[in-house]
Amino acid sequence: MEALKQLFWSSRPVSWINTAFPFGATYVFINHKVDLTFVIGTLFFLIPYNLLMYGINDVFDYESDLRNPRKGGIEGALLNKKFHKLTLWASTLLCVPFLAYLYLVSDQNSALWLTLFIFTVVAYSAPKLRFKERGFLDSLTSSSHFVGPMIYALSLTGVDLTQRPVLSSILAFSLWGIASHAFGAVQDVKADREANISSIATLIGAKATVWFAFIAYALAGVLVMNTIWPGPIAAIAAVPYLLILTPYLKITDEDCERANKGWRRFIWLNFFAGFVVSLILISSALFN
Repeated sequence: MEALKQLFWSSRPVSWINTAFPFGATYVFINHKVDLTFVIGTLFFLIPYNLLMYGINDVFDYESDLRNPRKGGIEGALLNKKFHKLTLWASTLLCVPFLAYLYLVSDQNSALWLTLFIFTVVAYSAPKLRFKERGFLDSLTSSSHFVGPMIYALSLTGVDLTQRPVLSSILAFSLWGIASHAFGAVQDVKADREANISSIATLIGAKATVWFAFIAYALAGVLVMNTIWPGPIAAIAAVPYLLILTPYLKITDEDCERANKGWRRFIWLNFFAGFVVSLILISSALFN
């Protein structure tokens, strides 16, 4: 039971919906039905995908997590070292039957997209690759973890990704993910530097990173204006994010931890905003 509890918290249950919903909503809106592929794909992006992503992260970030006061709650598990090997095996083996089915029903194009996004999940935290320690690439990779399930669903169902409304939606969602990761890195500047871990925030500093996130959110709002009605309505979803970032536009590396208050607001805002924006963007891009 203790092992299951550790695996459960390591998978970040608070974030399950952020990866399962983009796949499930996109797939069902296009096909207008719930079939076996919808069920298996949604379940995969709900739990196995997250355990793979965060389990690997918790194992290989263990030393830095010990120094990070945020770890041990909904913002990140502090995985007991005796469960590290189990976590790596469980996160890998749990994915196998789901991926076997998804590759079976995928064509060459969608299979390539699926392979790319599984690679970025592993590459983010795995030794040698460690994309999370490469400034700007860390935010781009993190964003792919959430926009990836949507892109895979679009490709799996035969949608042309180069259509203007679809491409604008993908780019807007990607910028949202990039901004969210970048702002999340601000609060850890001091902890990461003490652990010799690089990130976009340790590379350009806390203040510049907040401004980068602010601009990325604003651009995401502008991009959705390029979608078909009612897609442009989703632009208003950028407003609360910009308001949350505003108090931190003058933050310094020394007081970076105060950004945690804003980040905690982000966690709950994402549930509402992600749901509304996804519905608007997908419907406007595909059914007009």
